[in-house]
Amino acid sequence: MSETVPNTTAPGRRSGGRVHRLALAGTLATVLGVSLVNGVTPAGAAEAPLSQSGRATASSSERGDLSAAAAIDGKENTRWSSAFSDPQWLQVDLGASKAIKKIVLKWENAYATAFTIQTSSGGGQWRTIHTTTAGKGGVQTLNVSATGRYVRLNTTRRSSQYGVSLWEFEVYGTGSGTATPRPSATPTTTATRPAPTTTATPPASGTNLPKGPVPPGAVRVAEFLAECPYTHRLPDDPIVMPGLAGGSHMHSFFGNTSTNADSDIKSLLKGGTTCSPKADLSSYWVPTLYSDDKPVEPTGTTFYYLGEGVKDELMAQTRPLPLGLRIVAGNAKATGVNDPTSSSRWSCLHAGEVGSAKNFVNCPAGKMLESYLDFPHCWNGKDLDSPDHKSHMSYPVNGACPASHPVIVPKLRQVLRYPVSGDPAKFRLSSGPGYTMHADFFNAWPEAEMERRVRDCIRPIVKCGADGTP
Repeated sequence: MSETVPNTTAPGRRSGGRVHRLALAGTLATVLGVSLVNGVTPAGAAEAPLSQSGRATASSSERGDLSAAAAIDGKENTRWSSAFSDPQWLQVDLGASKAIKKIVLKWENAYATAFTIQTSSGGGQWRTIHTTTAGKGGVQTLNVSATGRYVRLNTTRRSSQYGVSLWEFEVYGTGSGTATPRPSATPTTTATRPAPTTTATPPASGTNLPKGPVPPGAVRVAEFLAECPYTHRLPDDPIVMPGLAGGSHMHSFFGNTSTNADSDIKSLLKGGTTCSPKADLSSYWVPTLYSDDKPVEPTGTTFYYLGEGVKDELMAQTRPLPLGLRIVAGNAKATGVNDPTSSSRWSCLHAGEVGSAKNFVNCPAGKMLESYLDFPHCWNGKDLDSPDHKSHMSYPVNGACPASHPVIVPKLRQVLRYPVSGDPAKFRLSSGPGYTMHADFFNAWPEAEMERRVRDCIRPIVKCGADGTP
């Protein structure tokens, strides 16, 4: 009497051949005395890639179900797909530095014709181990010899109008410890780090919002501020590369003293701060500035919250920045001073004759180099972040927020003053030239404190100090 093998294959996949193969494998194992129990792999069996036990992140994802994690899960019916633009990247953290011998790319129909493979052991320093401008898609096996904790695929040209898409990004080598078995059709329950909150309750409709009085003699500028001195330097980025310690270029952090790659809103609310007022537990960070290859930190760090960019009659519609909102301004990959995505400005403190520019300027001796950067302040009303970390926010158009991003929030203006001057050729950012200046903001203002400042300073158009009073 023959035994029937139950079909546990996921719906929609062809399963007959797979069932027969599994039954045959079991029979052969019995005949040959080979144990397939408790994760013991027979000699000659396919090795598990190091990447399967790693953690993936990407520059963007087309949809939530096409995330970076799908490219390293060992399943060839799940995939990562990027946004429909160039360039893009996919990165895996192996957990520790490993010897890397082979990389296998299993492309979906939308592949990259030009890409590089890089490795890093941390600190934002990357080594290119493979490059091509004639990618053909399909399954590509790349034999390499490298060492690193992080492995990144950088794509610069797509084969179609769609994004780039991979069924699997497999990294093979040594130092993997125990192999991770390929996932079966029936998922098992494992403990995972909770996903960060990425949505917020949409604000109530209507424009009748509480507005504080205008005190006698008040300066009629919609503003409050925070002074948040430098706190520490790390090659981490909890917005763009969450959980990937050492996976970013070097950043200088301001405000919250606990910020690292694993920071989320819960950890920030428990952290300390250098800010005045102490109520501001937010984290702010920028690429580190170097002068003659030595890091330089700003001695002036002011973060203004403004009611600019929209018409005065719309100011009373301004809503508080939602707790946990993440915003990125500027572009670390800007290509030059004429790149419209480069939005920062450089100037010299108290040296107006020098003017401002997108790249470093030559400040007279005794004057400090300043960086100005304005963050977008029209919010889509629901997302605390987005796959590209930008599309949930927008800048105003013609004095009003666009219909796609209808919620007005205070505009954050970052002003940093560096104690350097002279020949700009000696300056660089960890992200590149001055026009690559960018900044990240993770809002951790207690909600009541943010609401009070919006009510008493922004909506009535009143200039307030760090304590939130005129």
